[in-house]
Amino acid sequence: MYRAIARNKRNTVFIILFFLAIIGGLGWLAAWIYQDVTIVIVTVVIAAGYALIQYFTADRQALAMSGAIEVRSRADHPRPWRTVENLSIATGTPMPRVYVISDPAPNAFATGRDPKRAVVAATTGLLEIMDDAELEGVMAHELGHVRNYDIRLSMIVFGLVVAVGFISDMLVRLTFFGRGNNQNPIVLVFGLIALLIAPLVASLVQLAVSRQREYLADATAAMTTRHPDALARALEKLEAYGRPMRRQNSSMAHLWIADPLRPGVIDRLFATHPPIAERVKRLEKMGGSF
Repeated sequence: MYRAIARNKRNTVFIILFFLAIIGGLGWLAAWIYQDVTIVIVTVVIAAGYALIQYFTADRQALAMSGAIEVRSRADHPRPWRTVENLSIATGTPMPRVYVISDPAPNAFATGRDPKRAVVAATTGLLEIMDDAELEGVMAHELGHVRNYDIRLSMIVFGLVVAVGFISDMLVRLTFFGRGNNQNPIVLVFGLIALLIAPLVASLVQLAVSRQREYLADATAAMTTRHPDALARALEKLEAYGRPMRRQNSSMAHLWIADPLRPGVIDRLFATHPPIAERVKRLEKMGGSF
């Protein structure tokens, strides 16, 4: 289990380094075409600013988009409140705010810049089909995202995606409408490749980071509860009873424990979550180590 956590952390670092290499390559190409590095600096600053705004407002946006309602006392929804409270005590972290979403689709998500500002939410559909041990596994998974600062990492990667988009867009504009070196056929080909390939690669890298963090949150939950089989059962239920969310938004799909969009066969390449069967397999392997 500890090896799985370490491996996922290393893989995430490698993915981000690869992401930075993409931006560096695009920046070099843009600077070479336009003979000015200012374009690279400006686009990266804009992307960083946009990501910073998202970083401070992502939790409120997610709650508004999902229609979540805050549980203000134990009496309102005893099970999720008690489960999150017990996990907070066990891990020594501040208790996050608890929300419930009226939706028959079983799912849950967590967000927050750090453990002190964390939010965890579950749908009514999830609360209905999970027993106490399974619900604990799901909530431990979501708290794992908070404890691992996944929202912070997501915003960094989001900023990198925006930077790739800005640089690619500017590059193709310079290719078609610029002067001098931009009329070189070789430069034109490079510009078209950057336009078509770079954003696609950036999106795939973003999804790879998201998938790695799901594996890491599963491992963290297993370590917290010492009962990975319960989380494995919960994931199998999510697979069996899963359905599209009533209020869907692709921008927050990566936050949920299971993909709320239920993509088709072709779309699974761009899914924000790894296959549940693979997650269950890893959890079962971790269970043998206890």
